[in-house]
Amino acid sequence: MSKSVERVRQAAEAAGLHIEIRQMADSTHTAEDAAIQCGVTVEQIVKSLIFQGADTDKLYLFLVSGPRKLDLEKAAQLTGEKLHRADPKHIRKETGFAIGGVSPLGHLIDIKAYADESLMQFDIVWAAAGGTNFVFPSEPKVLAKAAKAEIADITS
Repeated sequence: MSKSVERVRQAAEAAGLHIEIRQMADSTHTAEDAAIQCGVTVEQIVKSLIFQGADTDKLYLFLVSGPRKLDLEKAAQLTGEKLHRADPKHIRKETGFAIGGVSPLGHLIDIKAYADESLMQFDIVWAAAGGTNFVFPSEPKVLAKAAKAEIADITS
């Protein structure tokens, strides 16, 4: 198991979240790929999106349902600053995760997180576990709590 996957496991355990990390046979790099590998709808896949504050350069984590798009205006209202996509190299350096394997848990930095309220309608959602083919299932409210994510309307 890679260091980043092990970090996710440890962070989940520290947050009181008991997860079963699964290594899939093929990539779960995209929400569509993950849905196929997990045998669920794409709506049940949690995308972990990292955006950067235009004024502070601070990174923010947004947990969004697979087919949905982050509404940058709604997100900016929550963060108090305009946002732009963070550079993948910067994301990896700061969070310890490469794009496609960014988890809601186990970041190298303390990161302010938000979870879209649309995820809360499901019994189980699936999130990346630190690698492009590692995932774990969780109840969405439990996941949001473990990630210290504020539940809000952040998609369009």
